[in-house]
Amino acid sequence: MSLIPFFRNPITDLTGSLVSRQHFEKCGEFEMRMLQCLEAYGMDRGKQKCADLIEDFNECQTKWKQVLRVDAMRIERNRQVNQGERSKDQMYAEAPTQDSF
Repeated sequence: MSLIPFFRNPITDLTGSLVSRQHFEKCGEFEMRMLQCLEAYGMDRGKQKCADLIEDFNECQTKWKQVLRVDAMRIERNRQVNQGERSKDQMYAEAPTQDSF
């Protein structure tokens, strides 16, 4: 996890914001907290001290926990249909009407 370029010059200073998540509303706050923690402890010690903030930021970017949760719900619905606890018509909830939003 390298946040600092190997060779620093004015061009890397100008283009540094292109690789950040600050222009995204959702992950910008997670990134800022993570970077402040890493700045306080340094990169080597910060990887251990800021592990929870790094994990939160990575989850915000990749959404891997959300994907696992959706997969678990899908598997459970399929299990219920296969065992006869739920009919195939009741597999998913009814969609709202088109003008309800």
